[in-house]
Amino acid sequence: MNLLIDVGNTRIKLGWVNNGLRESHSLALGHHEIERMRDWLAQLHMPPSAATGVNVAGPYIAQAIDEILTSQVDIKATWVHSQPHAAGVRNAYDHQQLGADRWVAMVGLAGHITPDDDRPLMLASFGTTTTIDTLEPPDQTDGDTTAVFLGGLILPGPLLMTQSLATGTAQLPVADSPAAAFPLHTHEAISSGIAAAQTGALLRQWREVLARHGRAPRLYSSGGGWPLVEKEMHRTMARAQADLGLAQQPIHWLPSPVLDGLAQLAAIA
Repeated sequence: MNLLIDVGNTRIKLGWVNNGLRESHSLALGHHEIERMRDWLAQLHMPPSAATGVNVAGPYIAQAIDEILTSQVDIKATWVHSQPHAAGVRNAYDHQQLGADRWVAMVGLAGHITPDDDRPLMLASFGTTTTIDTLEPPDQTDGDTTAVFLGGLILPGPLLMTQSLATGTAQLPVADSPAAAFPLHTHEAISSGIAAAQTGALLRQWREVLARHGRAPRLYSSGGGWPLVEKEMHRTMARAQADLGLAQQPIHWLPSPVLDGLAQLAAIA
């Protein structure tokens, strides 16, 4: 069994893979809850023999996890870094500047490429930061089997936008309100502005991919901030597709694309 560890800016996600079989539910912890990892490890149906992870939270949290793994199951994690190429995905981004979580998420996203659908794929991940990345599928006309990560956007996530307005101004509140087309009070105005900013970034990239490839990409979402923008995102994308005379396409939810990518990498290690 190989443990899968995704250390984000505010949360840790834990999963496992064993001979291609994945856990049915991953465990999500705040950094301050890391000691709960001991109980989770003790409840696994078999002791893990390896651990593969990504960490964007710095060396302190990686050291704390390795100490738990060493004392509990006598292993240490192999921490993955961005690479120019791995698991059938070529990285067009400057890999030395690319966060390992974004790279591994693209490896996980590549698992959703199908032979009968050659549309590009876009993943919008709404965490502490929002990242909107595009994956180009292999060119099947010449037998190529390599997908290409084309890069993408980074912006503050929905909650970070909310907190920045509350802490960076004298009188604006921490807003908690649904988005509206014509907001009539400050909470609604802030929530609507944040949802519009997040949606506008996704729509911008969606239009760029449409212009580049002549067909709309398949859209995927993930991250704890998704519920804050989900309704506005569906509304705006449906309108954009209708305006262009395109078939309505859903936004597919991915619970843990980074763990998916780690499972792919563990399988070829």
